[in-house]
Amino acid sequence: MDPTARQAWLGTLLITGSAVVFSTAGLFTRLIDLDAWTMLFWRGLFGGLFIAAFVVWRDGRGAMGALRAIGRDGLLVAACSALATVCFLNALRLTSVADVLVIGATAPFLTAALAWALIGERADLATLIASLVAAVGVVVMVGAAVEEGRLLGNLLALGMTGFLSLMMVILRKRRAVDMVPASGLSAFLCAAIVLPFAQPGSAEGMNFVLLVLFGSVQFGLALLLLTLGSRMISATRTALISVLDTPLAPLWVWLAFGQVPPEATLAGGAIVMAAVLGDMAPRRRHRS
Repeated sequence: MDPTARQAWLGTLLITGSAVVFSTAGLFTRLIDLDAWTMLFWRGLFGGLFIAAFVVWRDGRGAMGALRAIGRDGLLVAACSALATVCFLNALRLTSVADVLVIGATAPFLTAALAWALIGERADLATLIASLVAAVGVVVMVGAAVEEGRLLGNLLALGMTGFLSLMMVILRKRRAVDMVPASGLSAFLCAAIVLPFAQPGSAEGMNFVLLVLFGSVQFGLALLLLTLGSRMISATRTALISVLDTPLAPLWVWLAFGQVPPEATLAGGAIVMAAVLGDMAPRRRHRS
């Protein structure tokens, strides 16, 4: 396997791992008996500490230099990630979960448009087709639960999708620069944003232990893998593979708590996974 293909496969594996880890959020939110704002505060704090520890372990005394090297684009990456979290939280309050998921499934297309407009990166036709199939799968998953949502909530969901897409494009554009410190900064920024609404002192005992895992593994590790992998494959493919967390989330809840998903969820999830796996299949002419 030539170096370009090897790098593309490594990037694919890293983004897949990120989606798998991100999809475990439902497990933690069911196990932790605290309000959402407090969970998100500790999640951001421990996620940021996890990534900061990784940078210090990797770079040693050069850690501060790595942070300074992210530049303005790195600060923009951190801001996009944090703003996407804020939009997501408020969208869930103002519209249905189904609407948020369906709008989020448009990320590969929005990412492809931004990548073409901002960095001249053209998406592979097969990836675009797979993205369309994955979007159909998401619609099948949530179709039975779609309710009429308010316009503001849907606009916030679209804002979430836009910020995430822009973040992926910037990471791809600045792939020669180590943006891991920027991802850690975004986690700390998320914690700072939700702090006024959180009650950090209410976390104790097993809840605190679970919060450490929630922040370091589900958020910190997933964000780290996403940042590393997005440098190696196209922004559109990164967005497509990231959609995997939608069908995987109910799967983990099923396995852990015995809550069987509706047939539509299983069918739609199978379509999403088939689309992503199909895009991963080797091609005669490989494009990352």
